[in-house]
Amino acid sequence: MTPIQPPCRAVQGLRSQHTSPRPASRLGLFPQLAAMSSPLQLLAYLAAGLGGGLLALRTGIPAAPLAGALLGAGLLSLSGRLEAASWPAGTRTALEIGIGTVIGTSLTATALSELRQLWKPAIVITLTLVVAGLLVGFCCSRLLGLDPLVALLGAAPGGISGMSLAGDEFGVGAPVAVLHAVRLITVLLVLPVAMRLLLASGITPPPSG
Repeated sequence: MTPIQPPCRAVQGLRSQHTSPRPASRLGLFPQLAAMSSPLQLLAYLAAGLGGGLLALRTGIPAAPLAGALLGAGLLSLSGRLEAASWPAGTRTALEIGIGTVIGTSLTATALSELRQLWKPAIVITLTLVVAGLLVGFCCSRLLGLDPLVALLGAAPGGISGMSLAGDEFGVGAPVAVLHAVRLITVLLVLPVAMRLLLASGITPPPSG
């Protein structure tokens, strides 16, 4: 004998048969918006980066704003109080365009005329640095167990901004920026001392012309 279902369950069964499935949410239709962090989280990261950059700017170290912003935002992310930031689509592209524009404005007619005279040493220096960077990166990866991408991009000749953005394309922007910050700070601290010692020893540059 078939049991009789209560009226309420029978009505719910009929509704479930004839009702259409719910439409996907708006965030489901736009996965980029769903993956993006909330505006308050992004503002918190921006505030941490701004505060770190301004504090580092007072130290006078090279690339202070970038290093300070990296340290401030990185410490906030490592604290675990906020989820990892997921920036809106196009943020990285906008930063790359901005950095490229700033660097491009330094290419003047004077720089071009100097390049006509210095193209030979420019080629030698560039090839030497690229080859040396590849060798150092390979050795660090094999001997020190460093990630190959981090090692190669961290040893490549280039500025902090450009190389960190290049590393961010492969998901290793932060460690690459740290390596280049250490390199740049060390060079700018050691090189002036070395130049003073060379000048004090009587070594003078050859006359121009």
